[in-house]
Order: sequence, then structure tokens, then C-alpha cells
Amino acid sequence: MSGPVGTADAPPTRADTGHPTAPCVEVGESREATVGRFRVRRALPRRGRRTVGAWCFADHMGPADVTENSGLDIGPHPHIGLQTVTWLTDGQVLHRDSLGSEQVIRPGQLNLMTAGGGVSHAEEATGHYRGTLEGIQLWVALPEATRHGPAAFEHHTELPRTELDGGAGAATVLVGDFGGAASPARYDTPLVGVELDLRAPATVPLRTGFEYALIVLTGAVAVHGQPLRPGRLGYLGEGRDELRVEAREPARAILLGGKPFEEPILMWWNFVGRTREEIDAAHASWAARDDRFGRVDSALPRIPVAAPHWQRGGARPASGGRHSEGSAP
Repeated sequence: MSGPVGTADAPPTRADTGHPTAPCVEVGESREATVGRFRVRRALPRRGRRTVGAWCFADHMGPADVTENSGLDIGPHPHIGLQTVTWLTDGQVLHRDSLGSEQVIRPGQLNLMTAGGGVSHAEEATGHYRGTLEGIQLWVALPEATRHGPAAFEHHTELPRTELDGGAGAATVLVGDFGGAASPARYDTPLVGVELDLRAPATVPLRTGFEYALIVLTGAVAVHGQPLRPGRLGYLGEGRDELRVEAREPARAILLGGKPFEEPILMWWNFVGRTREEIDAAHASWAARDDRFGRVDSALPRIPVAAPHWQRGGARPASGGRHSEGSAP
């Protein structure tokens, strides 16, 4: 369920609105997009809000029906400069990548693939699972120190889980540390990702130096009286040491946070880079089928893409600030 980023997600003429240094609640609609044969709700990137910490992409996929032989059906495609973080709430997906990994992902298990300078992967039906599929895939922008490094893959079958105060629910720590529990998953910048299973109003501990956002997957919650339903992202700004979340019905939500990511990034298709020249080189490698992205042992067709729009006379983005440029939707 990874990518691609389109111009509707990251218009080339819009700069990020920045990072409020005070707490806030900015509620924005996600955009519906198609990934493989599934409709997804894309909460990040969006106009005016490209990143939360180093989190730069969030697709909530499903629920949808799959069979043993027909699932996400996303053929081999490349990545640079990011990590993919895959979390399922229902169903199963088969991950294959150019490192030779072949891993079935199940609910409660975390897949994390680090692209570094280049990797490719596919997301397929498992060959045995039939039923409902639902989950979220997240991207993390890699910092300068590691974004040119080697590709890597990790799969975690167990993650730490902690109870929220007063029996209001539980938190599963996907990445980083939260409430005294630390995930074993890799992260390259100060970052946290948590699944919240909410049964009642809850007080959620935060770090004042992080910015945060909340993505509701199921149910309904409110933050400072503002409702958040599935399909919406609530950006919370910085400066909080806790967050009061009112569960108006049993709900499941993803809390994303991190130290504001100050490095300028350029997003196009399935790539996170810094310059057009980097993106051009990655596109050329994929088109030429050279060794940069390796080979994926998949029966699904390899995904092609046209050249970046700037090679075809596309508009140049506004200068300054952090920005993204999407592929054609």
C-alpha cells in the first residue's frame, strides 16, 4: 500500500506552513487515492502539512475484501530516502523486496523497510488468507546522515503495549518510546508512533519538544471539543506534555510525533530526496533497470512511471522552505 505521492498530495507551488511552537488543533480531511486496486485515505502529505516530525506519508487502507490470490496487488516499485512502516489492523499481506525478504505481515506485527540509497519491493496476496484487509502505511523521511546508506529490512512480531491511565485503553508502541515502553524498531531521528486503542476518555503523555498528529482509523474521538473521525488528521502542534482525548465511542487511532524535521525534502512518486537531480537519477535507474534497486522475486508486473513533470515542462515550485513535488496522480 505504498505510494505513490501525487501532485494533489504535494502541489509543487505550495510551501509547508511551518511548525507552530504552541499547542493547536488543526483538523484536515484526508484525500482519497488509489493504490493498487484499493482506495485509501491519505492523511499525509497534504496542502500546508507535509511532515509531522520525520513522518511524511500516511495512507489508511481498507477495510476491503481480499482473497488468497488477489490482495493489494502492488507490483515491484522503488524507494529512496525513506522508511516504510506497515501496520495492519486486520488481514494479511505478503511483503517481498530486493533484499530477498519474503514476509507475511499480520495484525500486531510491524514491517519496517529502510530504503537508504535504493530498494524495491512488492505487496501481494498471501496465497492462503481470505477475508478483510485494513491497515496503515507510513513513510519516514531519512536524515542526511543515513539517507544514502544501505537498504535494510526488519519485522517485529511483538511490540510493547502499555495501559493508559484509568483503564481508558491501551497503547502499542510501533516506533520510539511512549509511556515507559520502547519499540525495538529502528528510527534515525527523534520519533514516536503509537496505536491507541481507546475505550474511554484518556490522558496521553507527550513530549514538549515534539510535534504531534492524530489519525483516527475507526470510531470517533474529540480533542479539545473538535471531533476527529476516520478520514481526518488532527495536527496538534508542539509544546504539550499531555493530550486529553475523548473517546466518543470505542476508537482506534495512530499518534505520530517527532522533533520537527528541518531538512528540506523533495517528494516525487515513491522517492524522498533533496534535489530534482537526485530524483532524476533515481527515475533513470528504475527506467533503465540497472542494479541500483535490485530485483524482486514477484509474479506481479513491475510498475513503470513517466519522467518527472519538470522534465516535461512542469512548473517550478516556490523557493524556500520545505516542499514536495508529486508525480501525476
